[in-house]
Amino acid sequence: MDGDSNSRSSVGVIGAGIQGVCTSLYLIKKGFNVTLIDRDDPGKVSASYGNAGHFSPYASVPINRPDILVDVPSMLLSSNGPLALKWNYVPKMIPWFLKFIKNCTKKNMMHTAKYMHQILDLALPAYDELFKDVDVSELVENKGIIYFWTNKDLKSRELEISIRNQLGVKQQPLTPHEIHDLEPNIKKIYHGGVLYPNARHTKNPKKILLKLLNLFIEKGGRFEKQNVQSISFTEDDKPVIKTDLNFYKFDKAVVTCGAFSKKMTDQLDEKIPLDTERGYHIHFKGHDHLLTRPVIFLNRGFGITPMEQGLRVVGTVEFGGLNNPASKKRILNLVNSAKYLFPELKEHNDEWLGFRPTLPDFLPVIGPSKNYKNIFYSFGHHHLGWTLGAISGKIISGMIAGENTNLDLSPYSSTRFN
Repeated sequence: MDGDSNSRSSVGVIGAGIQGVCTSLYLIKKGFNVTLIDRDDPGKVSASYGNAGHFSPYASVPINRPDILVDVPSMLLSSNGPLALKWNYVPKMIPWFLKFIKNCTKKNMMHTAKYMHQILDLALPAYDELFKDVDVSELVENKGIIYFWTNKDLKSRELEISIRNQLGVKQQPLTPHEIHDLEPNIKKIYHGGVLYPNARHTKNPKKILLKLLNLFIEKGGRFEKQNVQSISFTEDDKPVIKTDLNFYKFDKAVVTCGAFSKKMTDQLDEKIPLDTERGYHIHFKGHDHLLTRPVIFLNRGFGITPMEQGLRVVGTVEFGGLNNPASKKRILNLVNSAKYLFPELKEHNDEWLGFRPTLPDFLPVIGPSKNYKNIFYSFGHHHLGWTLGAISGKIISGMIAGENTNLDLSPYSSTRFN
């Protein structure tokens, strides 16, 4: 379709995180009339503000894998492990966990890895298309990302490396000596590692989000700061979005609300098992000179990214829903882990908790609703929401424009849960 034939069509996008902003921008480039709606100012405290800032095209190996089931109990019991549960939330999580366990076979792991790789491979070119129109030269660095580990759990490390080799992911094994040459300030607790040379990072994800949002508005998009309450439909199946202030009628609508998307899909009578992994960050201000690029210490499941605000320490997966308060223990875990690698760190700032939308097979939902042909979804990108923002937006905009694609999009369909 050319831009002109789309210009009569209106699309409402609910949720102004990286998924919503990229989707809106790709739609406007295709000539649609687009309104983006969110109850908050974009990038305020959301996952698109607080993430690790990684563009990770290599990260196709999912968490649903046979070896994780052996590790989970020890992870949960370890005070500095990467996993935690809010016990009051466990009953609600049981159906999700059962589906997750079902997905931890070798066959399902490889299915997820293959279809994550399909979109991750296109993730950076899709951003580069959007970045043609905004200046991100001060905000994006192309220095790769390093993973490192001790000599524990080496079977898991071998599994990750071998799957990435099978998928053709570029990776460079590192000896302890090479890790030290690349990042001399890290305490030498590691026995091995790998550099993902194609990965990038941003020094400030929120600034990128706002640049893309401003571009969307410059190109004629509308942003409405309102709280979406419900979606209903006209006689000819067009979506009507009711907010706390208004009613909006659109030809089509897209749900890109991250961890909050389930409130919408439940209303639309679609049983999608979306839950939330709670992630935390802290900053050590003025210490960003200690690192050149992001590093991830796999044994403890946390990472550090040099950012404008200092060293951003991110990590831990906590299952506890959207309403539980932040856990001081998880924050302390990040503080101690960071000081373990960099003993010179002193006081930390900015304790932040955000929500990663996660499905039990660790694939996102990208595509039309099962029940309503004019509703589309893009959510459930778990740890890769930031990396996959642009490509998901590009795919959804192509679907709405009725374009053909040579990608196999069926694995991302919401109907897989029925």
